[in-house]
Amino acid sequence: MEKITSNQNPKIKKIISLRKKNKRDEHKLFLIEGYRELKSAADNGYKIDSLYVCPELFLKTNENKLIQQINCKAFEVPKHIFEKISYRDRPDGLLAIAPQKQKSIQDLEKLASSQKDFFCVIAESIEKPGNLGTILRSCDAAGALFLIVCDECTDIFNPNVVRASTGTLFTVPVIQTTKKELFPFLQKQKIKVCAATPHAKKVFTQTDLLGKVALVMGCEQYGLTEEFLEKADIQVKIPMMGKADSLNVASATTLMLYEALRQRQA
Repeated sequence: MEKITSNQNPKIKKIISLRKKNKRDEHKLFLIEGYRELKSAADNGYKIDSLYVCPELFLKTNENKLIQQINCKAFEVPKHIFEKISYRDRPDGLLAIAPQKQKSIQDLEKLASSQKDFFCVIAESIEKPGNLGTILRSCDAAGALFLIVCDECTDIFNPNVVRASTGTLFTVPVIQTTKKELFPFLQKQKIKVCAATPHAKKVFTQTDLLGKVALVMGCEQYGLTEEFLEKADIQVKIPMMGKADSLNVASATTLMLYEALRQRQA
């Protein structure tokens, strides 16, 4: 394993540059940091270009076995350099560069056509990476078929999305698209659109979420756009008993997902 000992090494500079979206887009690469995230990527066959390790920071949870499983060019760096390239408060000594894999509407058409009954999530203009990552985690936990990020505000390859998803970015099919491309897909696949909004009359637990259903969640500050509300087959709300008028979008998505799951299990 080759050792890197200088902050000025071009590879170190490249890692730091990939924190910026324009550089990720330019190189079609992104960062994956952490044992759990890299294990998920490896277990799901996600290709890794290069791996950077700091044994001094290992948590002793089979790191060497994972390094062998990933099987790519690896570099050892000292603690002070790893802490420089890490975007975590408590790094665990594993960070990788990987190629971006973009799925398309056509990929989802094949997936949706093969299923008679499923639920998925459409996240419109989500602004905070942590929320988008948590939505991915909830999609994985509840068994959503896929996630569509519509009119993105946050890049799905943002390091904080990868982190908040705890590796579920590699288990849930996810695409980024626009309303123009999305609406014909929903219509063609006969997917029922269920829009979450505080202004709805129906409560989400009293609404039929069986069949092919897309749970549509809006951006943190403004909610869903009028275009989505008009296109929705159903509008639902989550009851609010306190002073706040709405939940965090990731929390609201989790509730909606588990209601769709509950109805199928019932």
